[in-house]
Amino acid sequence: MFSKACEYGIKASIFIAQSSMNNKRVSLKEIAEEIDSPVAFTAKILQALARNKVVTSIKGAHGGFEIYNPQDITLSAIVSAIDGDTIYSGCGLGLKQCDSNNPCPFHDKFKIVRDNLKSMLENTNLKELALKLDDGISVLKT
Repeated sequence: MFSKACEYGIKASIFIAQSSMNNKRVSLKEIAEEIDSPVAFTAKILQALARNKVVTSIKGAHGGFEIYNPQDITLSAIVSAIDGDTIYSGCGLGLKQCDSNNPCPFHDKFKIVRDNLKSMLENTNLKELALKLDDGISVLKT
């Protein structure tokens, strides 16, 4: 459903949010290690997230990445920054032209899934996900 870059972007954002909530900036290397992603690939993802104001990049000896208000960052902002908004409008069968006027065989059922996904992404923030990590309820890698 999400690109690999988007999956890593979500994981990285949750880890940065958790660290920020514990008053800690994290380095690129720490993030890549925590989410089990190649450093160069993680750097490109973090650039996109910083450009879209999901994360903040601080340069210098005490630099790193942080998120100031994790409760204000939704998963939809991350998905939009990495994959764009096509996840909300794409055809389940990959047809170039699929809408209510020209539907694929499962357009109506897939629209319900897309609408529910959009709602979940728009109503889930990084703070609630980071708290699950702190509580040991969830993990970012196995």
